[in-house]
Amino acid sequence: MEPIAKFREIVKKQKAYGYMLNIIGWDSQTEAPREAFARRGEMVGIISGEMFKLLTSQDTIEGLGQLFESMDQFDDATKRELLRAKKQLDKIIKIPENEFVAYQMLLNKAQMVWQDAKEKNDYAAFKGVLAEIITANKKFAKYYAPEASAYNTMLDDFEEGWTMADFDQFFDVLKKELVPFVRKLLAQKQPPVAPFVKRHYEKEKQKEFADYLIDVMQFNRNRGLMKQSVHPFTWNTSPTDVRFTNRYIEDYFLSSIFSAVHELGHAIYEQQVDTKWDDTMLNGGVSMGIHESQSRFFENIVGRSHLFWEAHYPKLKSIFPEQLKDVTLEDFYRAVNRSEASLIRVEADELTYPLHIMLRYEIERMFVEGDLSVDDLPRIWNEKSQEYLGITPKTDSEGILQDVHWSGGMIGYFPTYALGSAISAQIYQTMAQEINVDQAIRDNKLGIVTDWLKEKIHQYGSSKSPKQLLEEVTHESFNPHYYVRYLKAKYGELYNIKED
Repeated sequence: MEPIAKFREIVKKQKAYGYMLNIIGWDSQTEAPREAFARRGEMVGIISGEMFKLLTSQDTIEGLGQLFESMDQFDDATKRELLRAKKQLDKIIKIPENEFVAYQMLLNKAQMVWQDAKEKNDYAAFKGVLAEIITANKKFAKYYAPEASAYNTMLDDFEEGWTMADFDQFFDVLKKELVPFVRKLLAQKQPPVAPFVKRHYEKEKQKEFADYLIDVMQFNRNRGLMKQSVHPFTWNTSPTDVRFTNRYIEDYFLSSIFSAVHELGHAIYEQQVDTKWDDTMLNGGVSMGIHESQSRFFENIVGRSHLFWEAHYPKLKSIFPEQLKDVTLEDFYRAVNRSEASLIRVEADELTYPLHIMLRYEIERMFVEGDLSVDDLPRIWNEKSQEYLGITPKTDSEGILQDVHWSGGMIGYFPTYALGSAISAQIYQTMAQEINVDQAIRDNKLGIVTDWLKEKIHQYGSSKSPKQLLEEVTHESFNPHYYVRYLKAKYGELYNIKED
């Protein structure tokens, strides 16, 4: 068999194992019974072991070696795929099989431990598992690149080509140009939260509006579905099977609206990747930063715009006629764009959101690059919350335990949230020059927008690097100043803040 054909066969088998593990992961976070986790952990261990053997087999190693010797004969997409495959192999082959399998089983357990700890406000019950996850990730990073910074290796897993130096430069721009503006806004006497926001909104009716948004956002129901989970997320195996979850808080209904729009941004991206990449190493969104640019674009630039609610507030009001009977469109628009210091990242407003990310970035950097103990994390978290937001969590559930990421081993993920928000503003700047975005939003024709995104970004999957894709779309490298200008313009108008 030709080396490239053998490589394709190995990738196909890898996809099959990944599919099984993905299905198990989806089930674990949506509807698996509590007592299923011990047995499923055993099964995950077996499947993970088989995947490890496949990825580190002599066939895989020798086949990739042969292909690398003849790289010049392949097109650019295949070259990129082989480079990604080699990167994956290099990361895995240096990890002992028993450690790889044990880590997969650890993550399977950690999900439930974190959920219970968060529910019971019991950080002590989670910190041991967290310590194991951090230790494993630091060890794996050093196996892979012993001379490199461990945190740079982890960052690259989520945002290819990005390092601490890149993120430091980005966050320095925010600290110098945005943080003073945020402090000026937060120093103003804030009006109280509008009473209608905290009224009772039945979960089933919230689901009804979230279901309505599925069609507004042009999500293909034949290729996906929505369920409920503790923490909203998007999952996929291919563009023909893309699923997302939402959560419903009956005394804070705005949460379900904007988490639905956010996750739909992720889901539409995955649905619009060309299926020709399915059995390659180039399927799916290219990076978490680019992925977040899509979800944050729809959640904030579209979903929190006045134009969007001109089109959809009547529908929301028809579902909640009593709760919203005395609420005007202008009242609603100002409520969904109210800015204040808050503790929970996923509930943070658009303006203060990047401060939550800087907090997490700095803590991750400390426990990966330094010797910060898990025992110190709640204290450090609370101190940085006070430093950046001026408020301190009363409980660990609203502080160190609030996010799912570390229980899933996703260290290095958080910075991509702020990066994605900034990229979304840069992409929007280009999009607005090529199509009438405002008119599409006002007329409830978001298909015009999703078609543009498919043509420019989505269809390519991971066949281009994040930096290459952004430059080809916007005709320049990453530029955070669009993001700063967008936020200052929007919130300067809302809060009547003049630049000095």
